[in-house]
Amino acid sequence: MDWHIPKGKAGRQKGSREKRQDKKKAYKNTQEKEEEKVIDLEQTLVIIKPDAVNRALSGEIIKRFENKGLQIVALKMLELTPYVLKEHYAHHKDKDFFEGLLGFMASIPSIAMILQGKEAVAVVRKMVGPTQGREAAPGTLRGDYSVSNQSNIVHASEDKDAAEAEIKRFFKKEEIHDYQKMDFDWIYSKDEKYLKK
Repeated sequence: MDWHIPKGKAGRQKGSREKRQDKKKAYKNTQEKEEEKVIDLEQTLVIIKPDAVNRALSGEIIKRFENKGLQIVALKMLELTPYVLKEHYAHHKDKDFFEGLLGFMASIPSIAMILQGKEAVAVVRKMVGPTQGREAAPGTLRGDYSVSNQSNIVHASEDKDAAEAEIKRFFKKEEIHDYQKMDFDWIYSKDEKYLKK
């Protein structure tokens, strides 16, 4: 038996008015998407120090940061020169340990990297722990791998201003990469990822 559905009901084609409404809806959805933008993620500098490199802890340290959800946007191994070190540690120049610190940091290559994420500076500082490894809580990098004030595994930018200056000190603009991580949608909620213009 042949069934016939009258055009005036379910079987009718969409009229020009409905098509216009569909176009308006699609345009509205497009506009809403354009009004949303990914948040400005912070960047911070981390240096894996000679003691960590010599103890083969570099991979574990990098893994910790990546497992946390931080994104590596730059990474390289480099020998730190006296000039760069004196600039980097200028705030310690009057301390008794200054020369020893410079010698330690120049002893073998270090690994410098830029980590990116929401409130990355504070997040990394918490993961690293206090300067004195013996005082750092278990679970932090220094708490787990350091019992020293100098051989304390990593350097991490103290605040946003320091991070900006240190990134410029150790990396050229073309060495910093801008890319979308596949797991980005699973690290932050929508409210954390997007801001209205």
